[in-house]
Amino acid sequence: MLPEKFVLADRVLQVAPSPTLAVNAKAKALKAAGADVLNFSVGEPDMPTPVHVCEAGKRAIDQGHTRYTPVAGIVELRAAICAKVKADHDWAYEPDQVQVCCGGKHGLYNIFQAILNPGDEVLIPAPYWVSYPPMVQLAGGTPVIVPLAEANNFDLDPEVLAGYVTAKTKAIVLNSPSNPTGAVFSQKALAAVAQMAYKNGWLVISDDMYEELTYTDVRIPHILHADPRLKEQTVISNGVSKSFAMTGWRIGWSIGPMEVIRAMNRIQSQSTSNPAAPSQYAALAALQGPQEFPGRLREAFIPRRAFFVDALQSIPGVTCVTPKGAFYVFPNFSAYYGKSCNGQVIEGSVSLADYLLSEAKVATVPGAAFGADAFIRFSFATSMEVIVKGMERIKIALAALQ
Repeated sequence: MLPEKFVLADRVLQVAPSPTLAVNAKAKALKAAGADVLNFSVGEPDMPTPVHVCEAGKRAIDQGHTRYTPVAGIVELRAAICAKVKADHDWAYEPDQVQVCCGGKHGLYNIFQAILNPGDEVLIPAPYWVSYPPMVQLAGGTPVIVPLAEANNFDLDPEVLAGYVTAKTKAIVLNSPSNPTGAVFSQKALAAVAQMAYKNGWLVISDDMYEELTYTDVRIPHILHADPRLKEQTVISNGVSKSFAMTGWRIGWSIGPMEVIRAMNRIQSQSTSNPAAPSQYAALAALQGPQEFPGRLREAFIPRRAFFVDALQSIPGVTCVTPKGAFYVFPNFSAYYGKSCNGQVIEGSVSLADYLLSEAKVATVPGAAFGADAFIRFSFATSMEVIVKGMERIKIALAALQ
């Protein structure tokens, strides 16, 4: 037991645990107890990692790649990342402008640690990925939440954004396609935001983790295409977790201005050091080997997305914007707030998610975790059979609310 006068650090006390992982843990506990739980809470593809990637990881172990690597990652992988962004976007970077990290989340954490001082403000459009605000807080910064409108398909509104800008604004986070909404920011909006960022000298943090999982026929807009001048004040976060079903391998990367990457490397050198060596070689195989897998994921997700959206929109009172990317739907269930069943009152997204888990055995993530309490997030990175069964249960559970 800790001494009576022992006090935990303030930074820990202001940060809540990840709600997505908490819901997943509760759902797994129910399932372990024998309940037939349908889990829509976790954001990871349901396909296995490609065989050639797994073989590369095994081969790396057999070849003795089980020791420390350079802090920023093996140069072969960093060069492959540069080659990928050059081929995909025609952006020229050098390997020294790349940091390989223990998943995209770790890279984002490093970015905030490297750039923020106490009082610095970071603009975060909401709905947002759950970890952005806590990461900013842990770095001593202040998250400034900028609401996005469902009626505007969760696109950025530069006029609304301008109302949250202050002299302390240091950076803006852009996540397109978005987790949790699946929204893609428009070229018009990104061009306006790019002009604001360039004029005010903000760092742009572009979280592109879902860029290969889109449902449009054309390449989605990106702020660096909207205004190439921003290249020297933009850090891109990406990885293989989603596009190659490698969530557990924990390999992501950041690519951007040399000064920022060097600062991130200093932080990483004193925290995790390098990412796992076999995982780096597996990621190298993912980038340099066959590239059909992301397309296979998209093809699998398209009918699931269509069914989910149609089923949700058919429920009285529920609205749902059709996602253009990622593998989430983010329906608005606020019409059911204030209703109850068996004494359980639905006060918001947290209590609705709890109700769906306890009564329908359906695990979701409350929108409050994403800064949007009117909504609930579902992942459709699961089988169509599970989705169909889950929607049947949800309709019954909602119909029971009075």
